[in-house]
Amino acid sequence: MTALSVNLNKVALVRNTRNLGIPSVMRLAQIALEAGADGITVHPRPDARHIRALDVHELAALMKAWPACEFNIEGNPFHNLMDFVRAVRPHQCTFVPDETGQATSDHGWDLARDGERVRPFIEEARALGVRVSLFMDPSPEAMSLARALGADRIELYTEPYAQLFGTGAQSAELARYKAAAEAALASGLGVNAGHDLNRDNLAPFLATVPGVREVSIGHALTADALEFGMSRTVGLYLAEIRKAGAGR
Repeated sequence: MTALSVNLNKVALVRNTRNLGIPSVMRLAQIALEAGADGITVHPRPDARHIRALDVHELAALMKAWPACEFNIEGNPFHNLMDFVRAVRPHQCTFVPDETGQATSDHGWDLARDGERVRPFIEEARALGVRVSLFMDPSPEAMSLARALGADRIELYTEPYAQLFGTGAQSAELARYKAAAEAALASGLGVNAGHDLNRDNLAPFLATVPGVREVSIGHALTADALEFGMSRTVGLYLAEIRKAGAGR
């Protein structure tokens, strides 16, 4: 079954608006794991506007008590990501080509342009025993290059799908992701997915796109947790993942 990794960036963003330490990133991580989440994701940006360096180290320590679950750290290897990879050696690092100060990730890697610059960081992370995933647009032709650079997985950037979900263009957009996933699998890559996935669009995506090993969900999941609580929300997302599996 596709693994659910809970992204805690927005929890940290709310906490950082006051100097009170609430909501607690650590406590929400623990609740998510107790509820059945398969992992925790964080994206510590250089400006520390949400996840901070201390969060990364505390979460790494917490994850030691959950050996069946994975810690995924996202970020740009040209900025601050590799410092965290070297320090805590997460199970997975996801290389994302975002710019300093960018509001959120909004495109995948152009490997024809940046691949050789990224290659040494892929090699270093893998030498440290860390799985490497590259954040990618659904472009089938790019998958063999991602594999040639040494990546273990790709994470499909799913905002374009989310924007077209429920419209007449949904089927055609899903076909793009299906083709990209098939190309990744044929190249020997694992497939992850994330960005703007939610309880409505998650199951249709997973039922169509083959071989998705992990979804990383933050914004929508955090919004749902405000309404339902973190524990129940994790259960609701796991139910959508099971629904997708039953529909295949």
